[in-house]
Amino acid sequence: MANWIINNGLTSFILVVWMGINIFLFVWFYLLYDLGDDFYYTRYLLGSALAWARAPAAVLNFNCLLILLPVCRNLLSLIRGSFVCCGRSMRKQLDKNLSFHKLVAYMIALMTAVHLIAHLLNMEWYNNSRQGVYDKLSTALSNLEDTDHTTYLNPIRKTDIDPQHMPTYFVFTTIAGLTGVIITVSLILIITSSMEVIRRSYFEVFWYTHHLFIIFFAGLVFHGAGRVVRSQTPTDPPHNYTYCKDRIEQWGKIPQCPIPQFAGGFPKTWMWVIGPMFLYLCERVLRFIRYIQTVRYRKIVMRPSKVLELQLVKNGFKMDVGQYIFINCPSISQLEWHPFTMTSAPEEDFFSVHIRSAGDWTNKLINIMEQLPEGAQGPKLGVDGPFGTASEDVFDYEVAMLVGAGIGVTPFASILKSIWYKFKQSDPQLRTRKIYFYWLCRETNAFEWFADLLQVLEREMEERGMAHFLTYNLYLTGWDQSLADFFNVNFDKDTDAVTGLKQKTNIGRPIWDKEFEQVRKENPTSVVGTFLCGPVVLAKVLEKKCAKFSDVDPRKTKFYFNKENF
Repeated sequence: MANWIINNGLTSFILVVWMGINIFLFVWFYLLYDLGDDFYYTRYLLGSALAWARAPAAVLNFNCLLILLPVCRNLLSLIRGSFVCCGRSMRKQLDKNLSFHKLVAYMIALMTAVHLIAHLLNMEWYNNSRQGVYDKLSTALSNLEDTDHTTYLNPIRKTDIDPQHMPTYFVFTTIAGLTGVIITVSLILIITSSMEVIRRSYFEVFWYTHHLFIIFFAGLVFHGAGRVVRSQTPTDPPHNYTYCKDRIEQWGKIPQCPIPQFAGGFPKTWMWVIGPMFLYLCERVLRFIRYIQTVRYRKIVMRPSKVLELQLVKNGFKMDVGQYIFINCPSISQLEWHPFTMTSAPEEDFFSVHIRSAGDWTNKLINIMEQLPEGAQGPKLGVDGPFGTASEDVFDYEVAMLVGAGIGVTPFASILKSIWYKFKQSDPQLRTRKIYFYWLCRETNAFEWFADLLQVLEREMEERGMAHFLTYNLYLTGWDQSLADFFNVNFDKDTDAVTGLKQKTNIGRPIWDKEFEQVRKENPTSVVGTFLCGPVVLAKVLEKKCAKFSDVDPRKTKFYFNKENF
């Protein structure tokens, strides 16, 4: 349990606080509408569905306040920079922004469903009360005169429409009904297009439908203006419902029972979301300013395994290790922005990305670059960033385990290049004294574009007598018997048959228990940062291993798990 707290304690605390606020808001507003005197007559028409409609609305307001904040990338980068003096656990939470964004979205979806079902029931009961289906009090409340369109209780005012069609008519002719339909349809499209299979196979569908959030928030702001849920307002003399509910015929005739007056509540949703909407608007303005800044090509290289390397230059651009940027190519799409981790080091006078063919957009970009004449400039690019990730903190650890899967090696290319420069410059501020690097690839060609960097590092470490500083392990996870035989035949050679490195390529996958045990044995009193850029399945495995092999004793080895998210 203590090991788990080391890696997940603060995250769990934040989630508990978030869930606690949700529960508090739900219970508070449920009791307000279920027990409040002002809503006695409203409850008489609608029953408990009133509270079941209003309590989720309060939770929705809170979560709609939160939903945009995790995707304000520049805001998160600013906060990350402000937390430099704070503990790594606090900064680590910022790397889980998309996970929190999804969690808040699930809560919005759940509360929307409850809110929608409750209001569908409310419409049915409002309609039945208006038709006189229930008792005298329900009918009397529904038939109260509408003074200046402000004092009624039942929002269904028309009686000349077929009762069967009345709910549909109400939904599509009122502010509350129409905006409710717009909000619900937008939310359904956003959520369904966000599924993993859609994002990976049809990213453009995910990208475009996700921007329906603009319509969602517009509908949300105006939704409450319909003032469908109404409460009793004070009158002079006051209308005492406990005395008057059984004296309907005497309403307006005796001082104790003036005709009850009702009013809809003032719309408050805009108060919850105006702040985040303004911050997000500032975010988009800043992105546009960055978009129009000129980006020049320094070099365009086609690497093995259909990987495109772009070396770019932009005035005033400053980066740190492991950061990522968003790239837009207007000749492919004016609206699509795609994230790529930079593979260059901060010490270099350019920034670079390696782009693997993995979808329509990347395929089109690679095809454009392949058709360029040698030495020509590529199409116009927009670059937004850089933005911080977990890998920025790698040099805060004495020992680091870097795990990359396939193209997920890109942030570690930046880190390893930066280490090379720091050694060349004899940087006294380099705290890291040991790095374990693991790279998992399905095919041998994938190793080729990165092997030259590892060869330079390998040679540099040996010349400086620091061969122990970097321990790297390459794993080929996709292989057949003929490939295995090839490795066996060349096993006795001084260098690896595929990469040319002294460290031989391993066939299969790492035995993580063995690797973590070895790291713990070699670093008995160190804090080890474990960094992954790879699939979720591998992330779950490594996170469990970090908890398993962390020692409760603060004087002994601890593993902190960090994962790239964008």
